[in-house]
Amino acid sequence: MELWFSEYHTPDVKHSIRVDKHLYSKKSEFQQIDIFDTPEFGRVLTLDGNVMLTERDEFIYDEMITHVPMSVHPFVRDVLVLGAGDGGVVRELARYDRISRIDLVEMDPAVIEACRIYLPENACRLDDSRVHMYFDNALRFIRRRTAEYDLIIVDSTDPVGPLEAYFTREFYGICWNALREDGILVNQQGSPFYRHDAEAKHRSHKHIVRTFPISRVYQAHIPTYAAGYWLFGFASKKYHPIDDLNAKRWKALNLQTRYYTTKLHIGAFYLPAFLENLLLEVETL
Repeated sequence: MELWFSEYHTPDVKHSIRVDKHLYSKKSEFQQIDIFDTPEFGRVLTLDGNVMLTERDEFIYDEMITHVPMSVHPFVRDVLVLGAGDGGVVRELARYDRISRIDLVEMDPAVIEACRIYLPENACRLDDSRVHMYFDNALRFIRRRTAEYDLIIVDSTDPVGPLEAYFTREFYGICWNALREDGILVNQQGSPFYRHDAEAKHRSHKHIVRTFPISRVYQAHIPTYAAGYWLFGFASKKYHPIDDLNAKRWKALNLQTRYYTTKLHIGAFYLPAFLENLLLEVETL
């Protein structure tokens, strides 16, 4: 008998992956955690039935949410990562010698525990001496910080239920306070393709543009996410994501990447017409 994992992207659309083995299943205090082994995408992490990452395409997400701000901001020393308990974002950040501190705030220790065992390539830098892990509510944690970080990366799940708080104007204001005077905030903003997701994206961008003087959206193509099309938000107190990109400086680091390049960086901010129109509606309100 064949075993398939299916995730509903809308009530009328689902994405299915054939499963070789169900490796891990645990109901933690916060959520249902499962890890599957699949022939096409390798190991797949799901939370409450939603795909968080696959071994096959996680590099796209982790590189784009990390290297875009790191190639723009010239002086990143202190970084705050909210979510990202699988370790992929930390792995990419840890490749930069100039970073002196990475604070990782993950609500659910069971996620880190599972990924250490079953997704070691993601979790391989969680024991780096610069990484400090806090098992805490992100809102509570960040409220206690003022002008402490050069970069904040919000690697949250979609704005559903309690996590809607990570997409509010109050949250972005708290992030503003936690950033230094030239700080950057980057967050995942989901897919703009299906109506429900587009509405959530519309609300999120509205709050960001009312908080940060520089706010842009960029894109990546991730096969296992909704519609295979994903957005990130770049919000900054000072740096423009294209005008302040220093491609020569970033290339001199000789970091080997599988998706991100400085040319792709620029292209990622050139959006299709339907998305430009959606964002323009927000920015002119």
